[in-house]
Amino acid sequence: VQLVESGGGLVQPGGSLRLSCAASGFTFSTYDMNWYRQAPGKERELVATISSAGGSTNYADSMKGRFTISRDNTKNMVYLQMNSLKPEDTAVYYCNALVWGYDYWGQGTQVTVSS
Repeated sequence: VQLVESGGGLVQPGGSLRLSCAASGFTFSTYDMNWYRQAPGKERELVATISSAGGSTNYADSMKGRFTISRDNTKNMVYLQMNSLKPEDTAVYYCNALVWGYDYWGQGTQVTVSS
């Protein structure tokens, strides 16, 4: 199983970023996918979840209305569209999947929201 995130960077408050996660090594279309984030000095927290077929999504309260998780099962990709970014969204963002009872993580992509 391999998860590779991309798309992070530096953005001004109020800006947008789209994160991508390329998945391989498992039957992607049969597993729910998650985005987590970890800010400096804080615990890793769940950002959003999408069901295997993409029909169901869930978000942490602080991301509702600003973030959108989506997936393309033809490309084995999961995305996180982040709008109206705030400085407190600064963190390393991780793609995650629970496959065969084991938690798999990508290497993370840094998102920095600052003027």
